[in-house]
Amino acid sequence: MLPGPLVSADWLSGHLDDVVVADVRWYLDGRSGRAAYDAGHLPGAVFVDLDVDLADPPSVSGGRHPLPTPERFAASLSRLGIGDGVPVVAYDDAGGSVAARLWWMLWVLDHPAAVLDGGISAWTGPLSTRPAAAVPAELTPRPWPPDRLASADDVDRLRRDPSAVVLDARVAARYRGEPNDIDPRLGHVPGARSAPWPENLGPDGRLRAPVALRDRLRALGVGAGGVEEVVCYCGSGVTACHDVLALEVAGLGRARLYIASWSAWGGDPARPVATGDEPGGG
Repeated sequence: MLPGPLVSADWLSGHLDDVVVADVRWYLDGRSGRAAYDAGHLPGAVFVDLDVDLADPPSVSGGRHPLPTPERFAASLSRLGIGDGVPVVAYDDAGGSVAARLWWMLWVLDHPAAVLDGGISAWTGPLSTRPAAAVPAELTPRPWPPDRLASADDVDRLRRDPSAVVLDARVAARYRGEPNDIDPRLGHVPGARSAPWPENLGPDGRLRAPVALRDRLRALGVGAGGVEEVVCYCGSGVTACHDVLALEVAGLGRARLYIASWSAWGGDPARPVATGDEPGGG
C-alpha cells in the first residue's frame, strides 16, 4: 500500500491508522533522540533507538553501528508493534539521514517501508508528548541478504574496479580529511567518490526530484557505461543508507552497503587512506 520509498506528510496524515510510524531521531553530537521524542512526536509514533534497536554494540571489524543479528532486530521491532507485513514509515529531523537506516534494514528484507519526506518539519498537524502504547507483534527473523552488503575486502577490490563505483556519503570536509573528532583516521577510501548525503536534498529539506538525483549520481559515475556495481559507505553505515535511498528514488538500481564503513576502514592501519578532493588523493 505504500506509494514508494518516500511518502509525503499529506499521504501519511490520511494513513496513520494503516502503518506504524517510527521516530528514529539520533544525534552524532550525543544529544538524546529519546528526549527529542518525548518533547514532541507524530501522533502514535513509536521511538526507535538507533544504538539499541538498529545496531549491535560497536566492534573493531564491525564499526560503530554493526547490523544486529536478525533475531535481535526482529525482537526489537516486534516489541514496538512492527510485525510481518506491517508497513512502516520512518522519520527524523535530519533530512531522512537516520530514518533511512531503518528503511534500508526493512527494505532489503522485502518488508514494506518508507521514509517521511521532509521529516518532522513537514508534518503540519499537532505533535504528541504521550509515549505510544505499542501493541507487541511478531516479526519473523530473516537473515541479512549477503548480496546487499559489502565487506571491507569487497570495497578494497571494487574501489579499483572500473566496472564499480564506491560512494562516500559523509560531508565533503570529512571526505577530504579535514580535522574532526569523529573519524579514526582522516580521509577516504582511495578511489571512492564524494557523494555527501545532504546534496540529495533540495532547499526545502525534501529529497530532490528523481531527475535531479539521476543527474547528480550520473555525474559521479553511477549508470555510466560499463558500471555494474555501486557500493555506499559513510562513517558508520547510517547516512550511507540515504545515498542508497537516493539511488532507488532515481531509478538507478540497487547499491550494496558497506555497513562497517569508515569507522572500521579508518580504524584498520592496514587499509589505505586518501585525502583531498580527488578520489585518488590530493
